Amino acid sequence: MEIIQSRHNPLFKQLHKLSTQRRERLKTHQTLLDGPHLLASALDAGWRPERLLVTPQGLVSPEIAMLVQRAGLPPTPIDPTLFAELSELPSPTGILALTTWPAAAAPRRDGLCLLLDGVQDPGNVGTILRTAAAAGVQQVLLSPGCADVWSPKVLRAGMGAHFLLDLIERADLPAFADAFHGVVAATLLDGAVDLHQATLTGDLALALGAEGQGISPELAARARLRLRIPMAPGVESLNVGAAAAICLYERVRQHGGVFPARG
Repeated sequence: MEIIQSRHNPLFKQLHKLSTQRRERLKTHQTLLDGPHLLASALDAGWRPERLLVTPQGLVSPEIAMLVQRAGLPPTPIDPTLFAELSELPSPTGILALTTWPAAAAPRRDGLCLLLDGVQDPGNVGTILRTAAAAGVQQVLLSPGCADVWSPKVLRAGMGAHFLLDLIERADLPAFADAFHGVVAATLLDGAVDLHQATLTGDLALALGAEGQGISPELAARARLRLRIPMAPGVESLNVGAAAAICLYERVRQHGGVFPARG
């Protein structure tokens, strides 16, 4: 059985690149899932990792032993100090999984889509993905300026949402909006209607931008529906994650809590 005990180990070097470099993740289409929760979520969604790396403490954990059995892979033992170099968490989880994400699907032309334009904070992106999965979003498209959706921080904040959503990175959002058959909506101030007075049923692509900067002028010009979230006087804006949740769940309310099928 291979045991990772040295930084010079070729597998460790590759894993370290994946944990720290977006370029490596994009080149290989691989990333690391840190901890039992992310691995369990991936297995629940039918994903199968290529490698499992487990510390000596993890090897005696009943929870991790069950996940190893579910994955059907022999675990690769790894020195705890080296494990800590691959994880951003202050307390080691005991298990890391190497996985390949699927090729992006073609952009949809209908359904419920979410467009993220220049949302750079990994925590916000992960939180939005988690909300999108819960609200029945069928596809999420992210502009080139967004945080790396497969980074450890975004994966951690997404809490398993990545395995339920159809994700397209580095998307041309204005081109997507031009081809979309439904309504393109965006949170904008000029010419906006109250969110709760707007019709959000039917095919809808909701565009959200970074706080302060908002969506690009090119994408804003394609928004047929401009939305304003009501706020108390003196408050200028909301966190983009909160805005996403408010808008998406107004859509859920208007659909009577009925969620579309994914795929």
